[in-house]
Amino acid sequence: MDWEVSGVKKVRITVIRKAAYQDLMEKYENPMEHACDMEEGRVYISVAWHKPEGLCQSAWETMSPFVMALAHGAENFYDGWMKNPRAAMISCNDGFRPVSFLLEAIEE
Repeated sequence: MDWEVSGVKKVRITVIRKAAYQDLMEKYENPMEHACDMEEGRVYISVAWHKPEGLCQSAWETMSPFVMALAHGAENFYDGWMKNPRAAMISCNDGFRPVSFLLEAIEE
């Protein structure tokens, strides 16, 4: 399916870092067989603010407002937070194993 929309940018989503807080998992989390399959360095492309296939739904729910804003030309979040004004560093909401994602509007 072609999701190209005039004037809407693609957004590159790169898995930058995964953390795991074993002490919190042992103390508070029920055992899980499959918790997170995000891999550092993995790149996803959001076209017209659609969730890329294979991207964690929970992570998408956290980052999608920033993806939407970047796709529609927003920049300079929080008055100069990022060196690249057309980018954002967002983490998923998993308190046991957060994943950090770099979001970047793609200029084509």
